Amino acid sequence: MVQNRHEELGLSNETLLEMYETMLLSRRIDERMWLLNRSGKIPFVISCQGQEAAQVGAAFALDREKDYVLPYYRDVGVVLRFGMTAKELMLSGFAKAEDPNSGGRQMPGHFGQKKNRIVTGSSPVTTQVPHAVGIALAGKMEGKDLVTFTTFGEGSSNQGDFHEGANFAGVHKLPVIFMCENNKYAISVPIEKQLACENVSDRAAGYGMPGVTVDGNDPLAVYKAVKEAADRGRRGEGPTLVETISYRLTPHSSDDDDRAYRSPNEVAEAKSKDPIITFGAYLKEFGIMNDEIEKSINDGVMQIVNEATDYAENAPYAEPEHALKYVYGDK
Repeated sequence: MVQNRHEELGLSNETLLEMYETMLLSRRIDERMWLLNRSGKIPFVISCQGQEAAQVGAAFALDREKDYVLPYYRDVGVVLRFGMTAKELMLSGFAKAEDPNSGGRQMPGHFGQKKNRIVTGSSPVTTQVPHAVGIALAGKMEGKDLVTFTTFGEGSSNQGDFHEGANFAGVHKLPVIFMCENNKYAISVPIEKQLACENVSDRAAGYGMPGVTVDGNDPLAVYKAVKEAADRGRRGEGPTLVETISYRLTPHSSDDDDRAYRSPNEVAEAKSKDPIITFGAYLKEFGIMNDEIEKSINDGVMQIVNEATDYAENAPYAEPEHALKYVYGDK
């Protein structure tokens, strides 16, 4: 990494440590959910591991008081930054009544929380993209100072929703940031079998917007790209496509066996570039974090995760009749 890039970006030591803590909290929540799943306590996990730097770097570049995020199912780092708590994520994992996303109705990863401008997603991939474009259009029509930020995997960039949304945003110069979290695999399909072009960002030119590809393991590179995109959108210059290159360190989900389509050596090589480790090393290199601070952050994160797990595991399930709520209008 280039020396003192955080100073060039105007990021304080406190902000950098907060970014690291959010990345680490995302990882520890995810790791706990895998343990809970394998012990039969929660039914499903869809992982953020390996993508935390992209998620957190991007979310820190946005304005939590103005902007709207439309995350995809792996975006633990994004929703934590925008105000969702570890306890709320665990309640979702356990499908308990207090789950803020759906009251225990939806699978984990269907993030939605109105008070924090986290817009609900759904299981069909990429549906959040045209929704982000619609919110940006409404904001522009009402003269509001906001951008919308939506994420998706590189496999989703092949869906019609992405192309229709990108085209509409480009034509109307809407303040949308499209961020493709390219983790190299659409479930089991590798990137070279998904795209005829080299990068997802190459597609931006067809919709009249800039496209940039950055290192998704580097939160500062992602922060810079998303901050520039947000500033551009606020100036009325239209949308931007940001592609972050990382690697999914786990199987696609807890129901997937990735040994069928990728080698242990490939995964091991990717783990050597783990963004938690590399960003921690950057912070230590410039004296922002030492072993004592690192231990303190990790201890604090583990306390949060343990308390969230205990609370969610013991929280009540929804009453059976609640399954009919929000289905029919009340007279």
